[in-house]
Amino acid sequence: MKFMNLFSKKQMVGAGFLSALMVSTAWATTAGGGVTGTEFLGLFNMLVGWAEGYLGKALAIAAFVTGAIVGFAKSTAMPALIGIVFAIVFGLGPTIINGMFAAVI
Repeated sequence: MKFMNLFSKKQMVGAGFLSALMVSTAWATTAGGGVTGTEFLGLFNMLVGWAEGYLGKALAIAAFVTGAIVGFAKSTAMPALIGIVFAIVFGLGPTIINGMFAAVI
């Protein structure tokens, strides 16, 4: 039995609306700056350090090399391009995310 057959379209739309409402409410409560969450600053700095540091670079290079090998085996460049996109996301991702949350609404 398919997943889509378990629920009606009205139930799916309602669940999607409620999910969007919960996410937007959570975002709105933290966007005002009332909750700083300084207790998570160490975790944040650690994850950014991993993504922009040697771990992120190693994962990006590994993704490119794996994609190049798979691309060579399949005679296509698409897996290698996915590895390059992965490297760009690791390099620029934390900066973009910081910019999104630091922007003044």
